[in-house]
Amino acid sequence: MDAAVLVEASGLVKEYAGSGGRVRVVDDVSLTIRRGETLGLVGESGSGKSTVARMLLRLVEPTAGTVRYDGIDVLGASAGEMRAMRRRMQVVFQDPYAALNPKMRVREILAEPFAIHGSASGVERPLGEMLREVGLDESALERFPHEFSGGQRQRINIARALALRPEFVVLDEPVSALDVSVGAQVVNLLKDLQRDLGLTYLFISHSMPLVRYLCDRVAVMQRGRLVEMGDVLAVCEQPQEAYTRALIGATPEMPGR
Repeated sequence: MDAAVLVEASGLVKEYAGSGGRVRVVDDVSLTIRRGETLGLVGESGSGKSTVARMLLRLVEPTAGTVRYDGIDVLGASAGEMRAMRRRMQVVFQDPYAALNPKMRVREILAEPFAIHGSASGVERPLGEMLREVGLDESALERFPHEFSGGQRQRINIARALALRPEFVVLDEPVSALDVSVGAQVVNLLKDLQRDLGLTYLFISHSMPLVRYLCDRVAVMQRGRLVEMGDVLAVCEQPQEAYTRALIGATPEMPGR
């Protein structure tokens, strides 16, 4: 495996049992994600993007295929090996409302990753520092999720995802539930965090303008298959597939571009 490659998937397939037999939602997907880059995974709803991401993290078991993380066979890893690996890979989900426990204060939400992964002290980094890193004030620690706006909740989700200082973060449509201006602020925060912390991202979206702004390369999915992949500017400016052209035409440019 190339040392520059952090994540490598080959021949991923996912099938589910349906009323008419087996339904294949991901069909022979292979991709690589290099250290420090952002790979965009784009396609319409139901194209299989999130299922691919969950297989990379082993949140969903593939029907077939292989996944390697930093040279390690993810699918063949033991429970103990996966526990150690999960410190290095995290996810930010789409819905900032559903992703936070409404009964927990922000202090408890941010401390939870340290407790789950067995930190002797419970907290390895000051929680106030974690909030400031994502543009929130330390006073937020004693508040509950319902006291925050959608954009602020997503910042809390990002802070929690980065608590253990992972290398690889899956961003599963992290701004699609936010209004355009707030979403733009969160996207810029993600760019800054990647630069400052040396993060590697898989950015899942249905918006080609967002992918063009944030990503280095892009992989286009249609009906469970990869139909186009390449440098993001090359794909956006000279798409080879009619489906890619349709995606580009279906979403407006970001404000200010």
